[in-house]
Amino acid sequence: MNHPKKQAATQRRYTVKRADLPLSCPLSDARVWDAHPRVYLPIEETGRVICPYCDAEFVLSDD
Repeated sequence: MNHPKKQAATQRRYTVKRADLPLSCPLSDARVWDAHPRVYLPIEETGRVICPYCDAEFVLSDD
């Protein structure tokens, strides 16, 4: 049975791992028809980035 993708950008803060890169918002497992356009976010240098569309914060974890 196929499960629908979760709604995009519902959290205010997301923790992502290097295996999740390249990072995009909405995340790749989120539906996009009701979200802003997908944008790729440069998180590698600073370890933290905020989406310019929805203000969701992404933090890179080394765990």
